[in-house]
Formats: sequence, C-alpha cells, structure tokens
Amino acid sequence: MSGSPNMRVLIVEDDFGGRRYLQMMLRDLARCDVVVDGQEAIEAFSLAWEENDPYRLILLDIMMPNVDGQTALREIRAVEKRIGVHAAEQVKVIMTTALEDPKNVVEAYYQGGADSYLVKPIEREKLFALMRELGLRLE
Repeated sequence: MSGSPNMRVLIVEDDFGGRRYLQMMLRDLARCDVVVDGQEAIEAFSLAWEENDPYRLILLDIMMPNVDGQTALREIRAVEKRIGVHAAEQVKVIMTTALEDPKNVVEAYYQGGADSYLVKPIEREKLFALMRELGLRLE
C-alpha cells in the first residue's frame, strides 16, 4: 500500500464546506483530488487508472445531485472489474452520510462494495482510525 506522501485520495462531496474540511484534514497525509458529484467521481477514478496513478481511498458522499454515491460506487467497482483490478488492489471506499439511514448503509456494503462508512460531521480521529483499519498508512 502506498505511503502517505504518495497516497492519492478522491473526495466526492457536493457541499463546499464538507469538501474543504476533508481536504484540510488530509492535506498532510495524501494528495487529494476533489469532485462534486458521482459522475465526476467515476471520470476521475477512470482517469487516475489511465494515468497509472490510482486512488487508494475514496471518501464518497451518499446523497449528491446528478449521480448519487451508491450509483457511483457500483460504477467504480464495475470499472475495476473491466480493467482487471485484483480484489486486494481495489480502492478503499468510505461512504459518508449526513443521514443515519440503515437502508443506505446496508446498500453501500452489500450491493455497492463499500469498505466502511462514516456519519457526518466526520471526526478526524474516527477517519484516521478507519483508514488504518483499511490498511492505509498515515505517516
């Protein structure tokens, strides 16, 4: 797994404040790209593989305009399958949600292939602990 300076993270969040907050939290740990909806997330994810510089983590908001997080996640997993990404090398995806909505969380896990989820507002300590659990180094 890539170490911190080389780790690339995609933040997918339609709320400007939420995007800035996550960027500030992760700026010393990773190179962060930011997009505002699921369609941009799919495009950024595909482009990163084309550039041979894939993301190691995606923080993916569930509720977004245009293409929502659930749909984006399913498409990202489909892209990985199409290009032959081995299961161990798949991007780690943490779904983020303002809603404590069990239906969305269950769908993200069992249908979309999310690795975990966090309820907003996201706490730095919880995010970093989860990243460590997922095998991402925070050096």
